[in-house]
Amino acid sequence: MARVSLKTVAKEAGAGSVRPAAKAKEKSRTNDPDRTRANIIEVATHEFSEKGLSGARIDEIAERTRTSKRMIYYYFESKEGLYRAVLEESYRRIRTIEATLDLENKPPLEALAQHVRFTFDYQLANTDFIRLVMVENIHHGEHIAQLSQTQQANMAAIDTLRGIVQRGIDSGVFRKDLNPIDLHMSISALCFFNVANRYTFSTIFKVDMASPAETAARRESVADMVLRFVAP
Repeated sequence: MARVSLKTVAKEAGAGSVRPAAKAKEKSRTNDPDRTRANIIEVATHEFSEKGLSGARIDEIAERTRTSKRMIYYYFESKEGLYRAVLEESYRRIRTIEATLDLENKPPLEALAQHVRFTFDYQLANTDFIRLVMVENIHHGEHIAQLSQTQQANMAAIDTLRGIVQRGIDSGVFRKDLNPIDLHMSISALCFFNVANRYTFSTIFKVDMASPAETAARRESVADMVLRFVAP
């Protein structure tokens, strides 16, 4: 009987030593603030892009995340605070990837063509970003006006484009009256339309803008238009 008792005690002791470890592991998953915050932003990005700021609901965002409504308010204070965090992250992501293209060390025509194709591909693959930009324009840029770092990051992108333009002018392959902000606006407009208007355009003109062939053709058409636009 003594042996059975000892085995039982040992077994229970072993089981007890495992349970706290398992609980600790579970706790570490739920108490990872960076991962929790990232998860909330990921879910909220889709929610705000689909329903706008006024239509999105914190309850629905909380239900689809690994956290609670209380924790969302803890991290972001309000629905508007969460929306601004989503907007900030959306711009941060595109500018971070854009910065890895190494455009400063490429010939101006090649650099500009790569920039255009990147913009086209990124916007096509990230329709949530396009919708968020549209939502923010409905609000007259009210929230992005409060995001100084986002504004600075976007101006850094203009500085990169300004460098490409200046190199193109210096080498004689770009015309001399180019304005980098105007050029950025034109590139954005051409790429933006491909996503923002594809359903209405496809329906009205019976063109499947989502097909791989149409997408590839449009991509090269946009790049060609921009390169012709900058030519002297």
